[in-house]
Amino acid sequence: MNAIDSLREGLKWSNELLEMCMADVAPEQLHWLMPGTAHPIGATYAHGLIAEDTIVHNLLQGKQPLFMTTWAGKTGVSEPSFHQTLKWAQSVNIDLPQVRKYAHAIYTTVDAYIVSLTEKDLDREIDLTDSGLGKHTLNWALHAIVIGHTNNMSGEISAAKGAQGAQGYPF
Repeated sequence: MNAIDSLREGLKWSNELLEMCMADVAPEQLHWLMPGTAHPIGATYAHGLIAEDTIVHNLLQGKQPLFMTTWAGKTGVSEPSFHQTLKWAQSVNIDLPQVRKYAHAIYTTVDAYIVSLTEKDLDREIDLTDSGLGKHTLNWALHAIVIGHTNNMSGEISAAKGAQGAQGYPF
């Protein structure tokens, strides 16, 4: 397996796991506020999607993210925002069926981007110093801040489901 196929496989799994964690979320669970500063399930899901959209389209390709272009006003997220503040997380409204359509569009366009890459492209340096992450390769960015972040969101959603007495991970 080459590096591009490996990235596609890792990204596909992280997105599938996120969707599996969201598959049985009931409307009343979506916006439930846990004690403390943990974020509601809907906000966490939306943040994970918006982050994947923004990182891949804007940060890595220099394009506007889908939520600002072809999906503007259609994401199912009342206030799309890359930054997941507590205030945003506790006030954002999620239309789950519509957000799932937006998610599918993200997954499709991100996969197309990865397919367009060469193994040499993966060595390109990405400057993330403004985010406090330093300089890394495109390969690192895709693994750490796209695939890894999506997996983290699945964990947060699973924990929030468990706090509500539901099964977190689907297995």
